[in-house]
Amino acid sequence: MAPIRAHSPTGPHPDLRGLGLLLRPWDAGSGADVDTWLRGLRDPEFRRWNTPLRPVTDRASARESLLARAQAAMEGTSVSFRVADARSDTPLGHIGVNEIKYHLKAARVGYWVLPEARGQGVATRALLLAARWALTELGMHRLELDHAVGHDASCRIAERCGFPYEGTLRGAIFQEERHDAFRDAHLHARLATDPEPADPWGEPGGQGAAM
Repeated sequence: MAPIRAHSPTGPHPDLRGLGLLLRPWDAGSGADVDTWLRGLRDPEFRRWNTPLRPVTDRASARESLLARAQAAMEGTSVSFRVADARSDTPLGHIGVNEIKYHLKAARVGYWVLPEARGQGVATRALLLAARWALTELGMHRLELDHAVGHDASCRIAERCGFPYEGTLRGAIFQEERHDAFRDAHLHARLATDPEPADPWGEPGGQGAAM
């Protein structure tokens, strides 16, 4: 994997390349990025498992959402990456390193993949790439990942990327499409001191292949 540039706590943040992917910050001034963001957050599968605090329903709210993420990156509290094919720059999804706490060296990761890109290992590759950057260049010690109980695909992705299951968080996230009811979540985490996860294609400690 190509070397990754050092980070700045308050942006701008680097593009990340590797595993057949390009991760770059979202651009709220790009109509294409706004459309992709809107499509991802309005996807029924995304909405089945995720209930954002502020719903994104149209291009205006999608742009506002991306502007808020750009502001958070400037403040150093989160970094949001557009995930794309490294050769064609075709958008594939999103991954974010969120709730960054530099004093605790801890953050949370979250991601989604566009419908047409599912089944290609996009989430696995993006998580491997973003986690490696966060635990080295960004200086994090602990990365957490949680998902609604029943989202088995996220469990498998987390385990493949070196985020073992740590327990169940009771009533920790919103129910589908509701802000007045809650559901349980599984918590996974990875430490900077953990062994590098085995390559999903069988090479211990490797990250050079792509699903």
